[in-house]
Amino acid sequence: MLDIKKIEAAINQISAEKKIDRQKLIEIIEHAIKTAYKKDYWSKDTNVNVAIDVETWTIEIGVEKEIVETVENPYTQIAKSDLWDDADSFEYGDTVEIDVSDEVMGNEEWFGRIASQAARQVIIQKIQESEKEKIYNLFKNKEGEIVNLKIELVEKNKVLLDYNGNSIVLPKSEQVAKDKYAPGQRIYVYVWKVEEDSITGPRVTLTRKDKNLVAKLFEMNVPELEDGTVEIIRIARNPGFKTKIIVGSEYEEVDPAGSLIGPKGIRVKAVVDELFGEKIDIINYTDDMKELIKKALSPAQISDVKIDMANHEATCYVLWEEKVKAIGKGGANINLAVELTGYKISLVSNDEV
Repeated sequence: MLDIKKIEAAINQISAEKKIDRQKLIEIIEHAIKTAYKKDYWSKDTNVNVAIDVETWTIEIGVEKEIVETVENPYTQIAKSDLWDDADSFEYGDTVEIDVSDEVMGNEEWFGRIASQAARQVIIQKIQESEKEKIYNLFKNKEGEIVNLKIELVEKNKVLLDYNGNSIVLPKSEQVAKDKYAPGQRIYVYVWKVEEDSITGPRVTLTRKDKNLVAKLFEMNVPELEDGTVEIIRIARNPGFKTKIIVGSEYEEVDPAGSLIGPKGIRVKAVVDELFGEKIDIINYTDDMKELIKKALSPAQISDVKIDMANHEATCYVLWEEKVKAIGKGGANINLAVELTGYKISLVSNDEV
């Protein structure tokens, strides 16, 4: 037979470890037992009520049945003649709850083996759903923000992070390959999406890859961004390698790029350190598109730029030795420049003209 004292111990243990409300766990277990017996003991059409008395730690199980003259479905109906002494207090069509606690609890093989296994599976599922719901509630107002979390465990395909005693996953797909994670370490993650899903349940997606992680890190370290003196106009990122940022200000006396770099580079260094050494190029905005494209292709020195504004195309002329820099490893530099400026960029060596 299922030892009710073990249920009490399990409730207390899970409540403490998972920080799930004790009453919520009791409801989960009641639902688990109900689900198991609707499937394996009665019919799925049967209305079953399960209640755990936390004072005496006993389980009460009742089956709702309709009172009829002739029983056609024994799972959902009962003859009035079978109601014993209190039959006269009911009418045909009434619903009565039949206490089957002793019958079910007394069936040790059934209750102890089949029901326990089924209940255990549902309990696990319900606990997982409860944890998802709890994580969702913690993060639902943080979408589009960054949070600082402690690493609990590093596994092959995921990193487990701690948020106020709750575990949340940073999947492999949202990690930056060059990042080095270790248990006990604290990292910032970007809360990319918090959503309700009818199939999988509540879901929170954290990432280290999104370019907005970089923007938010600068906002945290640069007061001028916080108060609106300086703004990030555009940003392009190749996670783990390089980020390019265009910044601007309405105030002529302000150096936007200098604000992000900070005294002796302290502000940009704080962001670079959090990104495990990712390079960051910071460019002051100009409405001269030729000049902006030249800056976007840094560190390459561009000799000249011809602009086709109608088609958003630019032809850049460079010395041969600068062309390699403009392209970057695997095309990374020119791809970032294209994303940053919104222009299709072609490179032409001066000696090809």
